[in-house]
Amino acid sequence: MSLEDHRIAWLKGLSHERLYSANTIEAYGRDLAQFLAFLGPDCRVPADVLAIKPADLRLFLAERRQGGVESRSLMRQLAGLRSFARYLEREGFGHASAFKAVKGPRVKKGLPRPLTPQDARATSARESRSGDNREPWIIARDAAVFALLYGAGLRISEALSLRRDEAPRTGGDTLVIRGKGGKVRQVPVLPQIVRAIDDYLAQCPWKVGPEGPLFVGAKGGPLSPRIIQLAMEGLRGALGLPDSATPHALRHSFATHLLARGGDLRTIQELLGHASLSTTQVYTEVDTARLMATYKAAHPRA
Repeated sequence: MSLEDHRIAWLKGLSHERLYSANTIEAYGRDLAQFLAFLGPDCRVPADVLAIKPADLRLFLAERRQGGVESRSLMRQLAGLRSFARYLEREGFGHASAFKAVKGPRVKKGLPRPLTPQDARATSARESRSGDNREPWIIARDAAVFALLYGAGLRISEALSLRRDEAPRTGGDTLVIRGKGGKVRQVPVLPQIVRAIDDYLAQCPWKVGPEGPLFVGAKGGPLSPRIIQLAMEGLRGALGLPDSATPHALRHSFATHLLARGGDLRTIQELLGHASLSTTQVYTEVDTARLMATYKAAHPRA
């Protein structure tokens, strides 16, 4: 097998065995292609990849940094290269010592920036779109998507991957969501979400089969995440929302508001589909930051 054959086999393994998302597979493949191009024609066989020195890998990351790549993307790129090196190591081409020796850049951890409960609810309210001149069914569609993101804490990819036969029928129903890494979870559905989806389905002009997409675009095909992002940009102007108001911010709002009302951290972890509790714990910092901000603004001696 050539080096390219091993690259393809590694990516297939990430997809079929590790159940990585299509976006992650695409990013890892692109990152590895950039690294192999950096190594040049001298890198012809798998053993050549594992024979590099730590200095070579550091130089590659430094050049990427000079090209404007941020720390988070560099960390992802290094993670992908380490994964490929481990694959080659398992295949018996040598030891991945250089990839283990190089530390990734420090990533400044920013806190999630949720919306206020009022603003989050307004994203799916009819009165928020009084001046919108788009077709009524499209307005209803966007409102239903936003209702799912905030009311059920879904990722935008999870909401847009729902099939027509998976649409909730009654309040108190549950959705079975397949999230990152193929992790399956059940999410309860509020009556407000059901009403928003029913309103959209009643107006949608496209007849889609049971296994077709629940949310469709203007021409009847699968709805693109970019369309929902643009819809949120329009709402930012109409409602005076901050630049941090994105579709994913509604998921952050879901978790933060549940925690603020006494939600159990472990339950919120399950609802969000986080593999690790430490990922969910960031919302406790958001809640503490809001508490301190309120204290400093209101206490006479703050």
